[in-house]
Amino acid sequence: MSILIKPIITEKMTNDSELFNRYGFVVNKNANKVEIKNAVESTYGVSVSDVRTMNYPVKRTTKFTKSGIQNGMKSAYKKAIVQLADGDNIDFYSNI
Repeated sequence: MSILIKPIITEKMTNDSELFNRYGFVVNKNANKVEIKNAVESTYGVSVSDVRTMNYPVKRTTKFTKSGIQNGMKSAYKKAIVQLADGDNIDFYSNI
């Protein structure tokens, strides 16, 4: 079971990474801050100074259409914002 699921590459997170040296990841729902810190340090070879986590709940939607009621759902996930020590950075675009 992997701790880090995928990095968050959005305009807001790119701005945070350039200005404040913070990077975002979607992580396993059961992972704690210490496990996230160790996973980022071992995967990318950087030193982590701070970890912030956020839990996002399930979002359910209902649409009333001609063919009837359509139910949809976005699954729950956990997001971690990792701040690196000065001088460290992560390059997500090096493999392209």
